[in-house]
Amino acid sequence: MRRRLPDLLALALVLAASLASAWVSSVYFERIPHLEDEFANLWEADVMATGRIALPSPPQPQSFLVPFVVDDHGLRFGKYPPGYPAALSLGARAGAPWLVNALLAGFSVWLIYRLGSRLTGKAAGVIAAVLAAGSPMLMMLSGSLMSHDLSLFLTVAFCLAWFDLFPRGGGAPPVPAPLLIAVAGGSLGLMALTRPLTAVAVALPFMVHSAFILIRGDGRRRARLLGMAAIAGALAALLPVWQWALTGDLFTNPYLLWWPYDKVGFGLGFGRMASGHNLHWAYINTRFSLRAGLHDLFGWPYISWLFVPFGLWALRRHRDGWLTFAVAPVLVLVYAAYWIGAWLMGPRYYYDGLGAMAVVSGAGIAWLAGWMSEAARAVRWRQAVVGVGVIVLMALNVDFYLPARLEMMRGLYGMDRERMIPLQQANLGRALVIVRTSVDWTAYGSLLTLTPPYAGGDLLLAYSRGRLTDARLAQLFADRPVYYYYTDTPYVLYRSPR
Repeated sequence: MRRRLPDLLALALVLAASLASAWVSSVYFERIPHLEDEFANLWEADVMATGRIALPSPPQPQSFLVPFVVDDHGLRFGKYPPGYPAALSLGARAGAPWLVNALLAGFSVWLIYRLGSRLTGKAAGVIAAVLAAGSPMLMMLSGSLMSHDLSLFLTVAFCLAWFDLFPRGGGAPPVPAPLLIAVAGGSLGLMALTRPLTAVAVALPFMVHSAFILIRGDGRRRARLLGMAAIAGALAALLPVWQWALTGDLFTNPYLLWWPYDKVGFGLGFGRMASGHNLHWAYINTRFSLRAGLHDLFGWPYISWLFVPFGLWALRRHRDGWLTFAVAPVLVLVYAAYWIGAWLMGPRYYYDGLGAMAVVSGAGIAWLAGWMSEAARAVRWRQAVVGVGVIVLMALNVDFYLPARLEMMRGLYGMDRERMIPLQQANLGRALVIVRTSVDWTAYGSLLTLTPPYAGGDLLLAYSRGRLTDARLAQLFADRPVYYYYTDTPYVLYRSPR
């Protein structure tokens, strides 16, 4: 029973993480999109749930705004790669897309436990799982409809499969090699279909290891590596096929159809600055994102990286430990080439390094407490001091930091279900509602999920583009009632412009 205790604790953490994520999604995010990314992800998922990848563009497409959903050559589709919308479509088919990230959060916590256990023992694995399950970043992103949870899951799955496929000392893999080849190659390939730049960053440290395998490995290890690379490459090659199916061109990135400057790299035309993206802005963005990570990683203000140096010391002679840790700094370096940083839900471009940071921090805590050697276990005071310190830090997060951070997500950008009530109660049926707002698109965005493909029914919702444009739109839909909805008088519908 004692041998199984760490596994049982980890399973309890998996369940807790999934339930907590589902609760955050329900209570703070109300199971609706708030960010432009979420609208596009859910729109594409709902379309995929019907067996399609795009829809015909509506007449006068600019009046039917959906954030980050583009119109090109008569087709309407989301700008993002297909990996996450495909996963989200499984939830959309079941009527619970919000549950997808909650489940992925739990699965990721289990894999982080497995990775920590493999590197430094089950005590460190449980600690890593505790840190990951309580991470404010995990709670915020898994409660949303963002793609990062799928990418985190695939990252940790890839690391585990790689270490089992190429064990230290050259021994036989613990499970059949073909299965590990499929898991490692499939995880990396699906990551390329989900977040391509992240896939590049995660792969880079393992490419260094691959060079050693090709130069010094035996024939079987080389064959495993080539098989894994072939699977990953075949899946990644579906990305240009996806682009061709949507745009008619293998090399047209749908990102650029929304913002032509939304590219990775440096120089003029990269990013919104007149000077283009350069090392100065890369430094500003990176510093800003890392400062957010000091707090949001584990919810310990300014000291979330406290145990990382101790973990690196504990793993100093462990090849797999250093490969795991390398994922985090390489993500930082690679995303420096992207023109914008992130802080709203934590430094989410670095989120795939959460597993690495949790595992290394868990190893540091286990080493400080003396749980990694028999001699150190005899020093009881170390266990007591470190244990109490970690409990205090976790309590600080759960009782103070995490609730305050989650509260920032409530009604984000003014999006909430309460705004939908007037139109729901009106029960308009087959009608066109033109929404006029004195603020930005978000007041209109709060209502979007009442219409197809987000929901069944014939209600159409349009974003006012001015009197003349709205009048032309009303003529295009002369076969149905047209109403004008003003967000400052939500319970009043007008049959003509106010």
